[in-house]
Amino acid sequence: MGVPLRPLAVAGARSVYREVAPPPTLTDVLACGWHGHTGWARPLRVLPDGCADLVWDGDALTVVVTVGAPVRLWVPASASRVGVRLRCGAAAAVLGTSMPELPAMTKLSELWGADGRRAEEVLATTADPEDQRRILEGLVARRGASPDRRVLAAVHALGAATRTSDVADAVGVSERALRRHLVHAVGAGPKQLHRVRRFQRFLRLLEPLAVGRASLAGVAAELGYADQSHLGRECRRLSGSSPAALVRVAEKFQTRPLPVRDDQPHVPHHNPGPL
Repeated sequence: MGVPLRPLAVAGARSVYREVAPPPTLTDVLACGWHGHTGWARPLRVLPDGCADLVWDGDALTVVVTVGAPVRLWVPASASRVGVRLRCGAAAAVLGTSMPELPAMTKLSELWGADGRRAEEVLATTADPEDQRRILEGLVARRGASPDRRVLAAVHALGAATRTSDVADAVGVSERALRRHLVHAVGAGPKQLHRVRRFQRFLRLLEPLAVGRASLAGVAAELGYADQSHLGRECRRLSGSSPAALVRVAEKFQTRPLPVRDDQPHVPHHNPGPL
């Protein structure tokens, strides 16, 4: 999810972000494809979700990873970006590297060398965002990556489970092995990933909070936080903002859902997006 750090609109400007479901043959490795246009210059933060995006900005193809803290970027008014989102747990297999070795942003050419540079050359000759997204999908498809099914199952289970031992038992590995597999594939251990996954569930509830259909205390209890203060501390750690501040962002888009980066496709119509 991309959150502006300054006012959400400039007169006459329009920010657009759209997601599309991945091709059926790539659902094991891709959560979605997306296209965004900035509309006005501003700083933006992309909140942690454990996923990795391949992002084409017209100049370079970059891997953007958010797992422990928000990534802060400056986006110019004319920025147009196209990307594909690798599922939480699939990025290491696709990229061919252990996730803890990657900084928040890395040029793909630094990982793939000539293959990454050739992809940039092809993207630079294509103006249509849909064609660019298909090029990125083809790039991922040619890797032929097969993510560890145990990791994907653990990522899914950590969306709700709180005990590491329960998740380890569910996927058939020891707690020590579970941590090793997740750190390699995601860049975070099970406890940290559970925190991130629960925070993403909170982000999906911002719209009902914004229109008064839910309360912060009720949402905190529903998601398993100890209390509303616990929710507040987690929001500040993972986003740099209070829950109320994130709800105020959602209020600007009451009839249009905010984008949530996750391992399940989500299709918003018009919103800030991870630009």
